Amino acid sequence: MLVSATEMLQKARDGHYAVGQFNINNLEWTKSVLLTAEETKSPVILGVSEGAGKYMTGFKTVAAMVKAMVDTLGITVPVALHLDHGTYEGSKACLEAGFSSIMFDGSHYPIEENIAKTTELVALAHAQSVSIEAEVGSIGGEEDGVVGMGEVADPAECARIAGLGIDFLAAGIGNIHGKYPANWKGLDFDALAKIHNATGGIPLVLHGGTGIPAGMIQKAISLGVSKINVNTECQLSFAEATRKYIEAGKDLQGKGFDPRKLLAPGAEAIRATVREKIELFGSAGKA
Repeated sequence: MLVSATEMLQKARDGHYAVGQFNINNLEWTKSVLLTAEETKSPVILGVSEGAGKYMTGFKTVAAMVKAMVDTLGITVPVALHLDHGTYEGSKACLEAGFSSIMFDGSHYPIEENIAKTTELVALAHAQSVSIEAEVGSIGGEEDGVVGMGEVADPAECARIAGLGIDFLAAGIGNIHGKYPANWKGLDFDALAKIHNATGGIPLVLHGGTGIPAGMIQKAISLGVSKINVNTECQLSFAEATRKYIEAGKDLQGKGFDPRKLLAPGAEAIRATVREKIELFGSAGKA
């Protein structure tokens, strides 16, 4: 059974740890994240970008797969299925498809339009007991065609969005999607503290969790970050493990590659990455 992310993130905020959102791209990816969350007894959020949803033939397919897998694998930890960086139309589509959580990314709109669209989606989501995340100040880098310049969010605008009844808030504090460049200046903790104070303690979300030093992660959690998104690191570990398997020339006899064997090293690599992040975020044993 899928659950809203609201309760798990409120518990994380109060317990001073963070829940990991791990983006999924296929069956193997999903299975790896779910099994690792169960193994570590950690709540978990499965993130789905609109690009990944399209790749997996649509949001209805994704929701059906995840629900069936949770049931068949006997997963007992809380699991939320969450739209990542959703458009206005995509958010509505995920509500219809059976997602238990959505993110509407209105950060590229003027603040008044962001407020208007977020207000409507809050009402629609809460009518279905679905949690909703909003964003102020775009996240740097590019992920699945979503481009942000890495703005630092205005605390006053964050307060306005938080006051609409959203369940958690993504606010740009110098974080970026993808790999961090060598000249990255780090997270803006002064801005994070101001946002935390301005938004009345709403759970905050840190996008671009790949490559942020452990010390910065812990400090961000101490300032209200309750959800941390990880995507690039899983992609890199999956690709590297698969590459090594292919280069080793295994399973080249007869009929060639067995796709189950080909994907297995990548799936194990994802499990290792997820386990490492769950331990870092402090959510192990919190289910």
